[in-house]
Amino acid sequence: MNELLQYSAIALAKALQSKQISAVDVLDACFKWIDQLDHRLKAFITLCPERAYAEAQRADEAIVHGQLLGPLHGIPIAIKDLTLTAGVRTTYGSPIYKEHVPTQDELCVARLRAAGGIVIGKTNTPEFGLGDATTNPLLGPTANPYDLDKTCGNSSGGSAVAVATGMCPLAQGTDMGGSVRMPASFCGIVGLRPSIGRIPRVPKPLLWDTLVSDGIFARTVEDAAFMLSVMAGYDARDPVAIAQSSWSAPDFSDHSLQQMRQRIRVAYSHDLGVAPVADDVVAIVEAAVAQMQSVCQSITIDQPDCSAAPQAFEVLRAAVLLHSHKHHLEHHDDQIADNFRWNVERGLGISAADFLQAESDRSQLYLNFLEFFERYDVLVTPCSSVLPFPHTQHEILEINGKPLRNIIDYLAITYIISLTGLPTLSIPCGWTPSGLPVGMQLVGKPHGEAELLQFAYLLQQDLGFCHHWPPEFSLALK
Repeated sequence: MNELLQYSAIALAKALQSKQISAVDVLDACFKWIDQLDHRLKAFITLCPERAYAEAQRADEAIVHGQLLGPLHGIPIAIKDLTLTAGVRTTYGSPIYKEHVPTQDELCVARLRAAGGIVIGKTNTPEFGLGDATTNPLLGPTANPYDLDKTCGNSSGGSAVAVATGMCPLAQGTDMGGSVRMPASFCGIVGLRPSIGRIPRVPKPLLWDTLVSDGIFARTVEDAAFMLSVMAGYDARDPVAIAQSSWSAPDFSDHSLQQMRQRIRVAYSHDLGVAPVADDVVAIVEAAVAQMQSVCQSITIDQPDCSAAPQAFEVLRAAVLLHSHKHHLEHHDDQIADNFRWNVERGLGISAADFLQAESDRSQLYLNFLEFFERYDVLVTPCSSVLPFPHTQHEILEINGKPLRNIIDYLAITYIISLTGLPTLSIPCGWTPSGLPVGMQLVGKPHGEAELLQFAYLLQQDLGFCHHWPPEFSLALK
């Protein structure tokens, strides 16, 4: 039974559609594995087995009658607990919403279900997605599967852990400042944040908000592309949605990879000129970049001008958070954490001039990246500024012995890319001496998910930049 947990999503889809396995068998394997592991990891805050089994039985009945429910027919999927799921508890990691059950799915969930995917539960997140680690008053900290005493990152950490350990093959997350990429790096899997608008966000309170994106967790690049092909596609209810009715996974054939080896132009930056990054992280990523010389004819140390990005992100993020959560401060002040309060109160006092200057700086940043991508096809950086840190460390206050300006400064290496809206992903690229994974951030051209994923696949296949099962749990899978 445990063999099923090691299948990729694509392999599961083929086996289910050819009747080699049943959706109920796959679900049995997932729930038994969750029952065995999750009391130690705390990846899931809510499970919905009754509903999932009913959907799995319908999927198996459909196959018997020659019907396919969609590309994800019978495949288990986890959803981050910031994302609305009709009929399934959605707490946002907050005691305020501990019994909240939405009546509608967000669009991304609806599309996954319409494609035949089976939602098995909601994954842990910090309160309203804010915090340096995935922990909240309802469940506590989600553990890193490679070292249970350390964090899995923020704020989609539960989804990352579920995928990394085989509890499910695919999971959804959300990413504002790096909340898909950082936990993917900490957990040794692929974490994709597509172009803004590639996955429309419906509903959302600020229709023109372009800081937050839905994201994808998978153990392989192909699975990430597979999941994106289901979630992507135009929807007029999101005015920043990309006006393409669908998006198809790219060609991963040997021929396409050979063409990429001959033409890909890669730039590398260890800090984008302004981001604090720990020396031990840089050393591992640069060792991986050295390996890339064998598959890339051109790797150049270069970066666009990002000097105004930190201030711009902090202002825009603070303004959005204050608008979204000021009612929590006003009506539930006694139920919110100090970290949440700090993040929201950063928006107090921001003037219209401050906000517009931040938008102006963001506009210039995007133009800087456009000019940069006239010379290069992919930008490579570290994906996290630090290694996974202990649960007892609640905030990252210094890097390389130097104090940070504030408690979100450690996210600069990823949030700078968030500002641009460009497609970006984390891929495993190395390991610390103690066995902790380290991710590499790849950034693509505007709407360039296909080329970005092809390049990531090239690194996965040629250099072994891929998921390794966490040793403490891998023996039980065999």
